[in-house]
Amino acid sequence: MHFHHHGYVSGDPRVQPAAGVGIDRPTQLPDEMDVLIVGTGPAGMLTAAQLSQFPGITTRIVERRDGRLAIGQADGIQARSVETFQAFGFAERIIAEAYRITEMAFWKPDPRNPANIVRAARTLDDAHGISEFPHLIVNQARVLDYFAEVMANAPTRMSPDYGYEFRSLEVGEGEYPVTVTLVHTSGPDEGRERVVRAKYVVGADGARSKVRESIGCTMAGDQANHAWGVMDVLANTDFPDIRLKCAIQSHDGGSILLIPREGGHLFRMYVDLGEVPADDHGAVRKTTIEQIIAKANAIVHPYTVDVRNVAWHSVYEVGHRLTDRFDDVRPEDMGTRTPRVFITGDACHTHSAKAGQGMNVSMQDGFNIGWKLGHVLEGRSPESLLSTYSAERQVIAKNLIDFDKEWSTLMAKKPEEFASPSELEDFYVSTAEFPAGFMTQYAPSMLVGSPAHQGLATGFTIGKRFKSAPVVRVCDTNPLHLGHQAKADGRWRIYVFADAATPVMGKEGTASPAADLAGWLADAPDSPLAATPSGADADAWFDVKVIYQQDHTSIDINAVPAVFKPEVGPFKLTYLENVYGTDPAADIFELRGIDRGGAVVVVRPDQYVANVLPLTATAELAAFFAPILRGRQTAVSR
Repeated sequence: MHFHHHGYVSGDPRVQPAAGVGIDRPTQLPDEMDVLIVGTGPAGMLTAAQLSQFPGITTRIVERRDGRLAIGQADGIQARSVETFQAFGFAERIIAEAYRITEMAFWKPDPRNPANIVRAARTLDDAHGISEFPHLIVNQARVLDYFAEVMANAPTRMSPDYGYEFRSLEVGEGEYPVTVTLVHTSGPDEGRERVVRAKYVVGADGARSKVRESIGCTMAGDQANHAWGVMDVLANTDFPDIRLKCAIQSHDGGSILLIPREGGHLFRMYVDLGEVPADDHGAVRKTTIEQIIAKANAIVHPYTVDVRNVAWHSVYEVGHRLTDRFDDVRPEDMGTRTPRVFITGDACHTHSAKAGQGMNVSMQDGFNIGWKLGHVLEGRSPESLLSTYSAERQVIAKNLIDFDKEWSTLMAKKPEEFASPSELEDFYVSTAEFPAGFMTQYAPSMLVGSPAHQGLATGFTIGKRFKSAPVVRVCDTNPLHLGHQAKADGRWRIYVFADAATPVMGKEGTASPAADLAGWLADAPDSPLAATPSGADADAWFDVKVIYQQDHTSIDINAVPAVFKPEVGPFKLTYLENVYGTDPAADIFELRGIDRGGAVVVVRPDQYVANVLPLTATAELAAFFAPILRGRQTAVSR
């Protein structure tokens, strides 16, 4: 954690100094704002948490409830989300309170007595080492609490505006072109309308999104035809795997997906309620909790589940639906204007809950649009950047729905319908990377380069998330994970994996391709760093790190080029924490297939690899950033 560069900090270092719009932030919702976010679900809160890091941007997030969420429906936290939590600074704390999934058990009818179930298999949850972070189960409400804390501690001192329901919007002209009508849902003004204006609106208002309706997006997909009862309960039971994630299939009574919850006693059951007739007209949704419990006991026979307390329950029908677009630009208007309104999460994609994808994919929607809005509003990037949101995220949502169709179909099958006895567990293991969140790969665009030089760093796939690996920080000799040092601060990352030359003062051989690149980054007018505004810290827009092939004891930090040791804060203190050596026990060059001649790996603010280039490809690096950056006229020579 980096602090003290603005002066001595005696309190909680997570509380950043108030700055910009965070100084004297009005407690009441203003009439005009840069960004209005509708809905405090996972997508909305992550978007707000990201925008809270931009001190000059006024962002407000409204919610129809009158306070924080007490209990959330979502609970599965995939490893990709935990990586994201690390960037926002709360991964360790949420891991400590969550339930951790390490194995999954598969129960099936006993061949000797099909009326009973028996454990047929166990599988490791992450048999392939996809991530150093675990797969967690924790109440959605706690995730939202952590993002609220990030917002409150940010320079902008953000907090949700509760008690406002979205009614409609219109996109017009002017500095604040989006006119939004809200209505008070509580307090003395309950029922009264409130009209506000914004430069941009983000709709994170769920499957029945009124923001989606206001911009004319249409949902299309399969009609729901299978129902599940879901319950979070405290119970006594003789079922031996009650604290393991389980897929349970009975002979003729349906199936259960069992999810242990945080806290040691609570668990969730998704209980198969069967096919829904076309003329059901919603009758299945009236299934009582007593009926769900009875159905669960029939499925787990010969074991019993004695429910003592029900924390929450619901009935839902599996439906897979996707909107035609994720912003307000209709097909006939593409190329003539850029978006002003965006939708995220359940507002644009719905599916079953059993793959644990809803909250996780929704948060990545928020991460994607959050930094892009920040860069456009701060003048870092052109408005055309915003058109990449729908283009990138709609494809990901389509892939998610295709996967969930297959998984939910398998979960609903009867045992005799499987092609092989191990079909369900085989599918779970073979597709583990997808639900964990690591199959997302953005296509080449203004934000993602071509794979022409992918061979220089085969373990950092262009378009996929930056997969961390161990390194050793030179200045303090601490062994660290490189990816964990990248915070959700809106900055681009440029990782310079150096050639074989060792930086040592006063010795021949210090000059090298990495040193030459460092000089170009620092001084060239076409360097991306030259776009950093005059008066800002040298690393305000770009976080530039160097990783040498040698271990930390061989590296003379005084011989390391200055661009990797920027001066920061009002006292212009030299920042030494961007210089790394390899970990002898786990060489990052070997682990990630990095060419010994060196490579540049460019990573977006949302942790996705944007480009891989040779150390000598300064013209290509400049060309990549040219359409992304604005304001080069404010550059200062270094």
